[in-house]
Amino acid sequence: MITRRASRQVCLSDPMKPLYKGGIVQNSEFNSGLLGWSTYRNIKAGVSRSPSGNNFAAVHGAGSSSLSSSGGKALPSHSVYQRVQMQGDMHYSLSAWLQVSNGTGHVKAVIKAPTGERVIAGSIVAHSGCWTMLKGGMTAYSSGPGEIYFESDAPVDIWVDSVSLQPFTFDEWDAHTRRSADKVRRRTVRLVVAKNDTKLPMAHANVSIELLRLGFPFGNAVTKEIVDLPAYEKWFSSRFTVATFENEMKWYSTEWTQNHEDYRVADAMLKLVQKYGIKVRGHNVFWDDQSSQMKWVMPLNLAQLKAAMQKRLKSVVSRYAGKVIHWDVVNENLHFNFFETKLGPSASAQIYQQVGQLDRNPILFMNEFNTLEQPGDPNPVPSKYVAKMNQIRSYPGNGGLKLGVGLESHFTTPNIPYMRSALDTLAKLKLPLWLTEVDVARSPSQVKFLEQVLREGFGHPNVDGMVMWAAWHANGCYVMCLTDNNFKNLPVGDLVDKLIAEWKTHRKSATTDTNGAVELDLPLGEYRFTVSHPSLNGTVVHTRTVDASESSVAEHTINVNLVG
Repeated sequence: MITRRASRQVCLSDPMKPLYKGGIVQNSEFNSGLLGWSTYRNIKAGVSRSPSGNNFAAVHGAGSSSLSSSGGKALPSHSVYQRVQMQGDMHYSLSAWLQVSNGTGHVKAVIKAPTGERVIAGSIVAHSGCWTMLKGGMTAYSSGPGEIYFESDAPVDIWVDSVSLQPFTFDEWDAHTRRSADKVRRRTVRLVVAKNDTKLPMAHANVSIELLRLGFPFGNAVTKEIVDLPAYEKWFSSRFTVATFENEMKWYSTEWTQNHEDYRVADAMLKLVQKYGIKVRGHNVFWDDQSSQMKWVMPLNLAQLKAAMQKRLKSVVSRYAGKVIHWDVVNENLHFNFFETKLGPSASAQIYQQVGQLDRNPILFMNEFNTLEQPGDPNPVPSKYVAKMNQIRSYPGNGGLKLGVGLESHFTTPNIPYMRSALDTLAKLKLPLWLTEVDVARSPSQVKFLEQVLREGFGHPNVDGMVMWAAWHANGCYVMCLTDNNFKNLPVGDLVDKLIAEWKTHRKSATTDTNGAVELDLPLGEYRFTVSHPSLNGTVVHTRTVDASESSVAEHTINVNLVG
């Protein structure tokens, strides 16, 4: 029931039609003037027409009226607004095309819920002279009247068109997520068993199916305690296929004192997880947060800082080249700008270039928080993430870099419709996209919220992997613990095990039909097929990877040749 449409952050001369024909929004294209719409305060609004004949709502004077108030504090610029009737226990998907009267403005979509709560449902950087699409959403937990409008702290007039607010029941939303997961994470395989000498099909052969490794990468953060605790090692290695070292690869962990590098802990952790075929994310080369820098870094002059950074970059990247699948290159550099402040606005792009020259195989990630979690945070909104990534890859010499979208995903109360809209928007970059540090704050709903986030990520067709930020510590975890200190699962740990088992679900054995064939619905991954038959001496083993490159519709035949 929930349909997808490609998210757009491009500027168009005219907006496109509203999604879902506007949903519950009346007069969504303003073809009936301002019917159903109102304005705040003394703002004047009307319907304007583009040269091509498209109607849109144009507010006049909102920018100037935002400059002052009775208290001397600037008020936000507002668009027209509409009152809507909302229903409880419903997800609402929001979209609109926006433009500002002059320059640019950070424009937020606001939904006033029936409870009176003011929910920021999404935001973009809107431009004058062209239209940009905003996508977002929210969840209503009670029924009653609500309002939808747009606002900006910039002194601009906001123009609006093609507004849509579409409700979905929780069951509808969840059913779509599961259908999407089945489509993108599973394939139909037609296994044919044939005799080696005659090539004739072998009927009634028994086939056992063993999943060796799930194709969807799912991991967790890990701490140095794993090196000395066999119980921790066993618990972690039996569940996860990807590991991120919580702190042990960071600059402050390997060179706390200038010119005294120590990689012994990170090396030991890497050796341990490699024993189990667990892939490692390199976290991180640099961190753009000023508060994360060592004391000896802060007083360095420009030449000294450049030298220290070159030493660090070459040291860590060369040491682990070919041993990590990803690098978080300049961590959180939408929120922070320590290196850009010191070295100039192209600092990040240059660092990406140097990392890519030293280690050509890993994906180089821009790792950021609140892009999925907090639509009200103006720094990492999807449109700004896209702009920053495009700046990095358009830098001279960066065209061939293998870049990736890293979304930390530290949630309190997830806004699932907004999360999906943000993923849709970021997918337009056409880069690998991972949830890199998933956790949910403690609350009575922690297990439920974590399940929502993990299912949404697993079901989204553009998410290539997920890593949780639930590293175990003897003295307590960062936000979310999966186990107690005896490595017995806590409720969130039970949820993780449940989901892993569900994602691995497949038939364990089957018998070929009279044509020597059996059709299997399998999760993507690495398999061992073992074939037995009364006419055979022993068994025949065939290994195969079922991957996303195969068609999800067309049948695929695997020939297993037997010696009879």
